[in-house]
Amino acid sequence: MVSFNPLTAPPPEEVPLKDAPLIRVIAQLRFPPILSIEKKDFVGSFQEAIRESYPILQPEQTQGFAFSPQGVVPIAPQVTWRFVDTVDNWNWRVSLASNFVALETTAYLSRRDFLKRLENILVALNESFKPASIERFGLRYIDRIVGQNLQDISSLVKPEIAGMMAVDFREHIHQTINESLFIIPDGGEQIVARWGAMPAGATFDPEAIEAVADPSWILDLDMSVSKNRDFHVEELMNEAQHFAERIYTFFRWAVEDDFLRRYGGKP
Repeated sequence: MVSFNPLTAPPPEEVPLKDAPLIRVIAQLRFPPILSIEKKDFVGSFQEAIRESYPILQPEQTQGFAFSPQGVVPIAPQVTWRFVDTVDNWNWRVSLASNFVALETTAYLSRRDFLKRLENILVALNESFKPASIERFGLRYIDRIVGQNLQDISSLVKPEIAGMMAVDFREHIHQTINESLFIIPDGGEQIVARWGAMPAGATFDPEAIEAVADPSWILDLDMSVSKNRDFHVEELMNEAQHFAERIYTFFRWAVEDDFLRRYGGKP
């Protein structure tokens, strides 16, 4: 069990979890708009660079809205290019729009595998569009606990995280969500941590956390830095490594050793 400050402590040695409850990992990079990305004639080189791993293209057009003195008004639709590994029930997806690129997976294998895939995406972005600068970079890990493990949650996570789920009348709790914002000392990065119980069929973020048929408990850790700076693949990958290590340190602080054993780890 990690018992020191998770915002500053050295990352603990990883404990692989055979049955990890990790349901999604997302990395996203935001940059000033590059309008050519919305035109299919310009996206071909990016698609070709990643097509071996993400062969299926599923473009989406989303309608945006803006607030004005006249009320809510529609703005021009935005095209988001979705590149996935399979037609149905994708495991890996790359999303590219005029102002962001994202990599996400529901089949996380390892930190090394995810970061290597992310590096390939950033290299392809650089070679195809050469973004001059970036505005935000973030990494997010989401765990979900269901079934008997949900009933035992107060013994699987630290008391500070269990919160109301540790009370004697927890069977009457329909929903409880906590959110905390942490600023990393001397780094400028931040971690937004959300955790709590959700009823069946509910979610607090439908884009990233699909609703399920049973009650569940979510631990959602999102680390990012918002700062205008030059685009450099190597620097971004160093940040991604740092983010992954810091999120894992927070995760290990939040969970008890029983959590690791329950999901197939050997602490």
